Amino acid sequence: MPTRLFEFPEERKKPVRSIRESLDAQSVAVIGASRDQEKPGAQLLRVLKDVGYRGRIAGVNPQGGEVFGVPLYPSVKQVPFDVDLSVLLIPPRFVPAAVSDCISKGVKGIVISAEGFAEAGPEGKVYQDEVGALLRSSGVRGFGPNTLGIINTQTRLTTSYFTTEKMLRPGLIGLSAQSGIFVGALLRYLSSQEGLHLSKGIGLGNKVDVNESDALAFFADDDQTKIVGLYLEDVKDGRRFFDRLKETVSRKPVLMIKSARTQAGASASASHTSSLAVEDAVFDGSVRQAGAIRLKSIDELVSTLKGFTAMPLPRGGRLALVTYSGAQAIMSIDTMMEEGLTLAQFSSVAKERIGRVIATDSKRKNPIDIFPDWVAQGYEKTTSEIVKALLDDDEVDGILFISFADQHAEAHRPLIEAVKENPCKPFLVSLLGDGLDKDTNERFLDTNGIPCFNYPEQAVSVFGRMWRYAQFKARLAG
Repeated sequence: MPTRLFEFPEERKKPVRSIRESLDAQSVAVIGASRDQEKPGAQLLRVLKDVGYRGRIAGVNPQGGEVFGVPLYPSVKQVPFDVDLSVLLIPPRFVPAAVSDCISKGVKGIVISAEGFAEAGPEGKVYQDEVGALLRSSGVRGFGPNTLGIINTQTRLTTSYFTTEKMLRPGLIGLSAQSGIFVGALLRYLSSQEGLHLSKGIGLGNKVDVNESDALAFFADDDQTKIVGLYLEDVKDGRRFFDRLKETVSRKPVLMIKSARTQAGASASASHTSSLAVEDAVFDGSVRQAGAIRLKSIDELVSTLKGFTAMPLPRGGRLALVTYSGAQAIMSIDTMMEEGLTLAQFSSVAKERIGRVIATDSKRKNPIDIFPDWVAQGYEKTTSEIVKALLDDDEVDGILFISFADQHAEAHRPLIEAVKENPCKPFLVSLLGDGLDKDTNERFLDTNGIPCFNYPEQAVSVFGRMWRYAQFKARLAG
């Protein structure tokens, strides 16, 4: 087992730097930048150039040289400009010495990408403990180890060689995750969805320094971030975390996946990021009390992000359904009851307006059945007149539109225009039909700011989460 190379007495500790200095880094040094263009360090330098990172970049390689037109220096100390952020793509045994060099250079933040630290066994734990001591003594911030690092879409900063230009389109979502590959793959998926783009991303890994509480504090103060997503396997300091969580939720929604809910999952997380088990029932209750929204799956996270980023919060829990399918309406109502929502009762004015396009009295009630009247009146006229009436009705807090995927996505244009003219309440859509038509319709609607969901029950659950958060905000204000 290796012996410690560096020990710092308690009195040498310095003030801790803000992690914003790392996220706003104006210069980056990649330590472990190989001259082999296929290696991760070289690829990161290429990515930083390709995506248009606005700061200065340098590579560090003991043999010097250059790669992709970027000079490589034998040591970070020899980089001829101040370095704000270093990215370490080197084996664990070399990391403590590299961290010490970064501290001497005056680096503000360090991303440690390698795995093989505390999660791998006693030897890795020695390296991780040594890195932690170095960071604490200097005040320099450390991300990881075992992480893809950080992203700032405003400055086009990334520390992951997996990043594409599409992944750096500026958005509203601040995302922090304890798993590197998880956040990398999720970012790639989110970037393919309209409207689901990041503001900043923070990878936590083994959390030798920066942890979930630091990430929450950053996102709470970040003006670009309007909604926060978290993936956690454990919590470092429960009291600090829940204090930060309550503060952040008071300003913006926090959506959270906390895995390791079972004993088997907790055992797996211990070998993944050296996580410690947390009593799930206690954690769940504390999250609810703080006003955050806990989710169980990526599917729930993505769908809920869609609702919160595209639509305003509802003023109440009264939902109107417009549908062509009785079965889907009934299943949606069942989900509404489980979510504590109610079926909206329409005003007399709204009923009169709906009656202009729906002839049968029973079909004018909630849920509104558009078949067969849309055949006589025309799909576009029927649906748009109903939706306009519901948007104007103060007895309705949200609308779920259940329909089929048309061969021509433009058939939904009148709905888009109606919502844009009166964006006063959540308008959620679920379509079924031919797979290709469904994809085309959903992309058309999503691109125009209308969130689509695979199934109506999913949309109802998202509306329920939005309503619960709106209630929490109202209680704080009251």
